[in-house]
Formats: sequence, C-alpha cells, structure tokens
Amino acid sequence: MKEIRLHGIGGLGTVKAGEMLVHAAVSSGRYGNSTPFFGFERQGAPVTSFVRLGEEKIRAKNQVYHPDCTLILDPSLLVSAPVFEGLAEDSYVILNTRAEDPTDVITDPNVKCLAWLDATSIAVEMLGRPITNTIMLGAFLKATGWVDKEALESIIEQFFGAKNVAAFRRGYDEVHIHEFR
Repeated sequence: MKEIRLHGIGGLGTVKAGEMLVHAAVSSGRYGNSTPFFGFERQGAPVTSFVRLGEEKIRAKNQVYHPDCTLILDPSLLVSAPVFEGLAEDSYVILNTRAEDPTDVITDPNVKCLAWLDATSIAVEMLGRPITNTIMLGAFLKATGWVDKEALESIIEQFFGAKNVAAFRRGYDEVHIHEFR
C-alpha cells in the first residue's frame, strides 16, 4: 500500500486531487481511499488530504502519518505547514515552486526523489486561475508511476473536462525530477 499526503490551500483542488487518484486506482481494478482534513472550511485556509492506494482492500480511514509521498500544491506551505513531517523511508516529494533548483529545501534523509515545477504559472496560463491540482497530479504520476496514466486522464476529464487533461499533461511533461540516491 502507498500512502500519500497532499498539502494545499482551500481553492486549489487539494481534496479533489486526492479523490481523482482514488478514482483512477479503482477504475484500474485496484483499491484506494481518500480522507480530507479541512480545519476551517474556507478558501485560502490550509487543507490536507490523505490518500491510500493498494492492491488489497484498505480499511484505514485515518490520517496518513508516514507518507510514501507528499504533494505540496502551494509553496507558501513550506514555511507554514509540517509538509515533511513523518516521511517514510525512500519517499517522494512533489513540489509546486518557481525555484529553478529547490533541492536545498530537502533536508530529510528519507526523501528519495524530489519532483518540482511551477504549477501555478501553468494553471494561470492554461486555466485562467491558480488551481494547480491537475498539473500537480501530472508531476506526481511522472515521478511515481503509482496509477495508470490513461485512467487518471479519463477521471480528470470526467471531473473537469479536456482543458484540465491538457494541464495534467503539461505537468507530466514539464516536471523536473531529482533522485537523491
């Protein structure tokens, strides 16, 4: 089983991103669950979503404390949320940032791979709004390969339409990946 923690700001589609990952896994014959944590439910407030994907039924419905991957949909969360807390050994970090080389941000020895891109700029250009979820899912998939690409594209189209599938593909194509080992 793979455990994923998504960190975002209300309005970026953090919870929907988790749901789409689960839908893609289930449509491919696997199992998954998604559990959001909102705190104050308002746009602009920190949001966390917890996702589990696996080959067998998943009973756990609680928070993910030791994620195999963390997605950071807004770079401001690097200083305002515990995005690196509890990372599992050989974990992945998927980061939305404008930095050309953010590898110095990673100090946790458990991180195996950092994947990054400027998802906000892509979102504004393609969608007219800084909603980064589908772009970040493209980066996530390229880095991890944990769900089927065609299944995820199909789910994104069902949820948000063809424009978001194109945004997902840009995230997939434009992500930078750095392996620490």
